[in-house]
Amino acid sequence: MFLGEYYHTLDNKGRITIPAVFRNQFTDGCVLTRGWEGYLIIYNKQAFMRMVRKSQELSPTVPEHRVLQRVMFSSAREAQFDKLGRVNVPAFLRGYAGLDKEVVLAGVGSWIEVWNQRDWELQLQNVNDSDANADRFAALNLAMGSGGLADE
Repeated sequence: MFLGEYYHTLDNKGRITIPAVFRNQFTDGCVLTRGWEGYLIIYNKQAFMRMVRKSQELSPTVPEHRVLQRVMFSSAREAQFDKLGRVNVPAFLRGYAGLDKEVVLAGVGSWIEVWNQRDWELQLQNVNDSDANADRFAALNLAMGSGGLADE
């Protein structure tokens, strides 16, 4: 599981350093692809293969399914870390996410999101809005007692 946020810099060769706490989950390398809101996603290969298998259940005759597959797979690139734990981010992906110098890597469970720092700070305003969160998540049963998370 990927947790936490980490502030790093993109070097002049387009590489970012993956936090040491995450690296043991990438023994086979990783897959980088577009995210949904102008960021990048880094998957370990096992998680990405789960996405591939799930996408194979989608009908190619449904326009939304085709768009999803284009978003996920046309931009996907396999990558390996160098001995310093860095991964090269292709120029077209850096451009998509607006990555320049300051980047944020956010662990969000099964993957890592890579944001330019400016957009991440805007995202934090949304994430940290407690009134909006109360409305957003009211229908979810996050209780730790009976009928909630404790039952899972």
